Amino acid sequence: MDEIKIKRINELYHKSKQEGLSRQEKEEQAALRAEYIAAIRANLRGSLEQISVVEQDGSVTELSKRNEN
Repeated sequence: MDEIKIKRINELYHKSKQEGLSRQEKEEQAALRAEYIAAIRANLRGSLEQISVVEQDGSVTELSKRNEN
């Protein structure tokens, strides 16, 4: 998600608190928020997939493969 979309989310939030949003603006806000949440989840998933666990026997297992077993 780029900085322009994040700025737009913030603009819509502030406008909703001050004067309210039109139906179209509410729809835009919902779509932008959904896209933002999807981006956050994708980033978190990518970070978690990079984690490796050192087992008690000294072997190293990727966390994503450990959960498959």
